[in-house]
Amino acid sequence: MHPILIDHRGAWRIVTLNRPDRLNAFNEAMHRALAKALDDASEDIDCRAVLLTGAGRGFCAGQDLSDISGDLGSVIEDFYNPLVRRIRALNKPVVCAVNGTAAGAGANIALCCDIVLAARSAKFIQSFAKIGLVPDSGGTYFLPRLIGEARAKALAMLAEPISAETAASFGMIWRAVDDDKLASEAEALTAHLASQPTQGLALIKQALAQSATNSLDAQLDLERDLQRQAGATPDYAEGVDAFIAKRPPKFTGRPR
Repeated sequence: MHPILIDHRGAWRIVTLNRPDRLNAFNEAMHRALAKALDDASEDIDCRAVLLTGAGRGFCAGQDLSDISGDLGSVIEDFYNPLVRRIRALNKPVVCAVNGTAAGAGANIALCCDIVLAARSAKFIQSFAKIGLVPDSGGTYFLPRLIGEARAKALAMLAEPISAETAASFGMIWRAVDDDKLASEAEALTAHLASQPTQGLALIKQALAQSATNSLDAQLDLERDLQRQAGATPDYAEGVDAFIAKRPPKFTGRPR
């Protein structure tokens, strides 16, 4: 069984974590296969959006503890940190469809994606404290920025599961949807993003990522610089032409 499945849908693709017998817990083989899948998507100019989900009844249970030997910091340095950086830097939108439990690193990998949908039956669990560990894979970065320090501390220290609806009400994810509609809604959203001005979306992603640590002055300068880049793309010209002609735009996603 291949640990990652890839379903090409023209201008976008579905990347599925595929270790359902282990609730899609990460081992080295799955890390390497996912890294390759994301690199391939990044390098393919015809791929304009990615949908990440899990096979079976869970999204991802985090690290497969039976696959660890040695220093935990090395596992993070070699696999989890590069994965988070890869998703955040991907030059196109990454949608995550959380189809079941997202625990530990699995929860934080979901949270590092650009838009997160979750089935109503899904649970998010910062399970690290249960075994004496610290949230990793960006958990201590994303959680306080998404939901505030008070809630982030409680989730991290208590390691209690929260429902998809609670996650949505906290602002942790974009939306909770009925279980039987998750796939169709996530696919429709990803297909929509794949039809939009890809370069502009990548620049939006870059601007929001840097806003977390920039001063206002630095962010204003960044907006100026990114707007200059966006204004030089064919999709900007097409968007203006379509607006003036009162017709739907036909974006290509090409940089030039």
